[in-house]
Amino acid sequence: MSTSCSRLLLFQVLVLVLVPGVQSYEAPEDQQEDMFSTRACPAFLTFSNAAFLSGVTAELPCLCKPQQIQSVVWFFRKHQSGAEDTRALTDHHGNRLMDSSHVSHSSDLRSRFSIRLFSLLIFRIRTHDSGLYICGSAHNDYFYGYDVDVQEAKAVSLVTSPPGGDRGKPISFSHASLQTFTSYGPWTVCDRCGPPGEQVRIGLCYVHSRLLHVRYRRANQTVASCGSGAVPKALSRLIQSTDGARLEVRPCHVTCPTQAPPPSVLKDLIEFLGYSSSLSPSEPMRVYYLSHPSGGVVTLDCPGSRPNMAVGWDHGSRPIYRFEGPTGAANRRLMIDAGHHLVFQSAHVHDTGSYFCWLQGRRVAELRLLVYPSLGLGQSETLPHSELMEAVITMFFSNALQKPSSDEEEEG
Repeated sequence: MSTSCSRLLLFQVLVLVLVPGVQSYEAPEDQQEDMFSTRACPAFLTFSNAAFLSGVTAELPCLCKPQQIQSVVWFFRKHQSGAEDTRALTDHHGNRLMDSSHVSHSSDLRSRFSIRLFSLLIFRIRTHDSGLYICGSAHNDYFYGYDVDVQEAKAVSLVTSPPGGDRGKPISFSHASLQTFTSYGPWTVCDRCGPPGEQVRIGLCYVHSRLLHVRYRRANQTVASCGSGAVPKALSRLIQSTDGARLEVRPCHVTCPTQAPPPSVLKDLIEFLGYSSSLSPSEPMRVYYLSHPSGGVVTLDCPGSRPNMAVGWDHGSRPIYRFEGPTGAANRRLMIDAGHHLVFQSAHVHDTGSYFCWLQGRRVAELRLLVYPSLGLGQSETLPHSELMEAVITMFFSNALQKPSSDEEEEG
C-alpha cells in the first residue's frame, strides 16, 4: 500500500474516532428523499412576496415542480401587465449560467441572472426588475411564483445610537385604508478590525392593509411590501409619498485578533473534501488584476461576499467609508452601494491602484485596478498617451510599495 493511501486510511479512522456523531449519522427524514416528491405545487398559482434592496444579489428558489421535470424555465412579467406579456428568461432547457464578476453594472436583466439548482439568481437587482417571476416548464406550465419588489434607498443615514438600540421604526404613514412602516434587518458585524469601521442595516418599506389582493401571499395576509402587486392601484398612489427603503450606517471599532484559532478536525475534513471557507484566518489573501477604460462606470465586487455579510473597502492603506466620519456622506463619485460593491460613477486614470476588501471583519482580497484612457476618434492609437503613461506609472509604484507575499508571487 502506498504512503498516500496509508495516510488517507489513517485520516478516515481519526475522523470516525474523534468527530462525535459521524459513526451514527443518519439523514433527517425530510432529506432522505427528493423534496420535489413530497411537496406538491399549488393547484392555483399564487405569488410569494419577496422584497429586496436595489443593488443586492437576489435568489429565488423554485420550491416545487413535478419529479419528471429535469430542468425549469423562469418567466418574468411586470406588475399590472397581462398574461400575454409574460416572457421567458431562459431557453427551453432552463440554461443560463453567468459569473457575477462578468456582470456589467448597466446591463439589462437578461445579462444579470443565473440558474443554479433550479434557483434564479439575479445579480445587482434594480428597481425596474420588480415584477412576477414564475418557475415553470418549456410547455408553459407554471409551478411556483414570486412577487418581487425591489426598493431603492435614496439616501444613507448615519446612526449614532449604541448597539442594542431599536430594531424598527414607528408607523411612517397612516391612512384609513392602510399604514406603512419600515422593517429593519439586524446590524452587520463591524466591517473591519483595527481602523474604525462601520456597521450597516437595511430597512424595507411594508404596508398593512385588509385590502390586499389574495393572490399575493405572505405569512400575514394583511402585510405586503410597499411595491408589491398585492397593493391596489388606488393605494399605490398613497404609498408613493413615503420614504421607501432605508440604509443606515453607524460607526464601530474592534481590535484585530492577536492569534489564529487552533485548528480543528472538522476544518481539516472540510479542506480534505475540497471545500474551504473564504473567512479562514490561515488562507492567504488573493490578488486580482483588473483593467477598465476611463469615463465609464466601474464596479468592484468583493469575492465571496453575500448580501447579509459585512463588507469594507480600502484604497491602499486609506479606508473608504459610506460616511466620511460623522460629518457627512462620502464622495458620491466613489461609493459603496447597497450590494457592497465599490462603484466608480466615472472612473478616472488616477483611480488606478490597489483596492482591498474586508469580509466579516477580515481583509480577504486585493484588487489591482488599472484605469486607462479611452482613446477618442480623433486620437492616434500609435502615439504614446500621457494619461496612459501616468496610469502605468501609478500602477507600477502602487505594486512596488506593496509588501510581496507568497500568494502574490503565485498570482503573478
